[in-house]
Amino acid sequence: MATEYAHPEKLVETAWVAEHLHDAAIRLVESDEDILLYEIGHIPGAVKIDWVQDLNDPIRRDYIDRARFEALLAKAGIHQDTRVIFYGDKNNWWACYALWVFQLFGHTNTAIMNGGRQKWIDEGRELSKTTPAYPATAYRASDRDDHTIRAFRDDVLEHIEKSLPLVDVRSPQEYSGELLHMPGYPQEGALRGGHVPGAKSIPWSKNVTDQATFKTVADLKTLYEPNGITPDRDIIAYCRIGERSALSWFVLTYLLGYPNVRNYDGSWTEWGNLVGAPIEK
Repeated sequence: MATEYAHPEKLVETAWVAEHLHDAAIRLVESDEDILLYEIGHIPGAVKIDWVQDLNDPIRRDYIDRARFEALLAKAGIHQDTRVIFYGDKNNWWACYALWVFQLFGHTNTAIMNGGRQKWIDEGRELSKTTPAYPATAYRASDRDDHTIRAFRDDVLEHIEKSLPLVDVRSPQEYSGELLHMPGYPQEGALRGGHVPGAKSIPWSKNVTDQATFKTVADLKTLYEPNGITPDRDIIAYCRIGERSALSWFVLTYLLGYPNVRNYDGSWTEWGNLVGAPIEK
C-alpha cells in the first residue's frame, strides 16, 4: 500500500524497523505525550525526544532556536545525513509533530513508523529499558524556517479574508464549541469555543485505521477532496496546540503530495484567546 503514496519513503513498517535496528545510518526517535512510556520500554536503540522539554523553548511560547536544536541532535548522535525514523503514542501525533519540527530546521531525511509503538508492542516485538548512548556529532542545522510549513495568526486571518481552505482537525465537539479541549481531557486552555470561520471539520482520526495505521490514498482523497481540500490550493491545518494537525499536515504533504500545506501551531489555544479574532460555532 505504501507505494501508492506520493512519498512512500516517508512511511516505514514495523518489520522494516526490526530489520534495521543496527543500521548506523538510521536513528530511531520516540516522541510521546506520556513522558513515562519510553522508560517503561522502547524500541532497542531508540532515543527519546520530548515535545516539551526538548523541542519547546522554556520561556517563550515557541520552539527552540538553532543552537539548541543542533545540541539536541548532536547529543542523540544524529548527523546531517542520518535518516531519522519517528514513532510514538497517541496514533503518532507526537511523532508527526517532532518530524515537523525537525523539518523547520531543514532535517528532511525522515519517516514515520506506521502504527506507532502500539503496533510494535501488539506484534510482540522486543522492547528495551536501556537508554542508548551514541557518540556526539557536530550537527549543523539550517536557520529555522518559520514560513514554508508553519502558519501564524496573520496567515489565518488572510485565509479568512481570501476564503482559502482551513482544516480543523479537532473533534466535532471542539469544532462546534461544545468542548474547549479534546474529549476526556480537562476543559481548559481557551476562553471561547468554536472554530475559525470557514474552516472544514476533518478530524485527524479519520486519517488512520482502528490499528492506528494510515488509510489508503483512495480513502484519504475521499476524506479531503469533497471538502475542497485539493492539491492546487494553499492549505492551513490547526488543532489546539499543533500536534494533531501535524499528523494531518503529514498526511496531506507526504501521503497525498499536496505542495502547499502549513501547520498553525498556535491553533485554538491562541485563536480562542485572541482579542478581536472572529469565530464560528
